[in-house]
Amino acid sequence: MSAPLPRIPVPSATDLPPGVSLDQVLADLADDQVSAPAGSVDALVEQVHRAQDHGIDLRVVVVDGNPRIDSQLRDLATEVGSEEGGTVLVLSPGWVGAYSDSLDRVTLEAAQDRTYTGDPVVSTRNFVDSITEPGPAWTAWTILLILVVAAAAGATALAKVARRRKAEDASAAPGLR
Repeated sequence: MSAPLPRIPVPSATDLPPGVSLDQVLADLADDQVSAPAGSVDALVEQVHRAQDHGIDLRVVVVDGNPRIDSQLRDLATEVGSEEGGTVLVLSPGWVGAYSDSLDRVTLEAAQDRTYTGDPVVSTRNFVDSITEPGPAWTAWTILLILVVAAAAGATALAKVARRRKAEDASAAPGLR
């Protein structure tokens, strides 16, 4: 009798939003880095240029309707990014997906959190603002925290020494009262 073989999970195929052709999106991106309905292209191109001024190679894709699941937008962004490189923002009326070969996932997700507006131009502006604004000065905060902890440790050590001296003085001179 043979034992059943364990099921080994394999990566699933890319799941793009229904009605979206990767080839059509790539062709539309070729001229101005934007694939969107005609009414918002110019304003989106302006945001793409603004990102480029900050060294971010941005592409923006706007799909007409929300897909079945939001991960389809991330899959589309990943597919576009693997073909074109750079940072890709994919927007639907209620969801967003992003991919980048130059920005870390934390930065992308923080920027995505600011893009849920329903308006592709405002969403893209918010996204560009998030990825181009300077982050916290973590080195300065770390040094400050270390100094505060060191000061607290020093103050504790001094208080301990003072308490010990006071106790020694009190025990050394019991008959002086």
